Amino acid sequence: MGSKNKLKRFRENEKFQNVIQPLREEVVSGAFKLKGKWNRDFFKNKNPLILELGCGKGEYTIALAKRNPDKNFIGIDIKGARFWRGAKTAIEENLSNVAFLRTQIELVDLVFEENEVAEIWITFPDPQIKYKRTKHRLTQPDFLEKYKKIIKPEGVVHLKTDSEFLHGYTLGVVSTRGEIIEYSNHDIYNNHGAPEEVLSIQTFYEKKYLEQNKKITYLCFKFCS
Repeated sequence: MGSKNKLKRFRENEKFQNVIQPLREEVVSGAFKLKGKWNRDFFKNKNPLILELGCGKGEYTIALAKRNPDKNFIGIDIKGARFWRGAKTAIEENLSNVAFLRTQIELVDLVFEENEVAEIWITFPDPQIKYKRTKHRLTQPDFLEKYKKIIKPEGVVHLKTDSEFLHGYTLGVVSTRGEIIEYSNHDIYNNHGAPEEVLSIQTFYEKKYLEQNKKITYLCFKFCS
């Protein structure tokens, strides 16, 4: 994407009412006003709050929102030029239960209050295979602690990925921590039992992976109390 297109998208994001772009200093200082008040002040309802972390273009966020008008969805990514597409689609299709938040995933526990979130989706994240990149892996223990803090006791975390490595790594971490594994599948399209919204929603890149005969994995778990 050219720099002109990026700048154009950044400018449009600033005008979109469904895009929130707090400064890092605002979040870290505790001045972010929507923390703990997403339902009351933004969505203006009491519906469950669902996050997609590292949402990219927002394809999964949008698809889930269309299927679940009685739930609120927030796609989170630091790259606003990417989720511009999802934000624009939500506006074009009058999806009032969708928002996009531009911030780092590492700050997720500073933009949501304890027990404010009902579910978390992590779809096709960078597996960060190199050892030096472990700290950036979205299912490493430090991140899981942040998720546990903001999610409701009965809330679930979904991981959908084409990376056997990340699936296995996450399964090991979750098992070692003693979390509750609801479902685990190393090849969802050739085995039975995966939820319908896991099978029927396919992002652009997931379709590419399937064309390359890559297996798609899925893991769903809850945090133990």
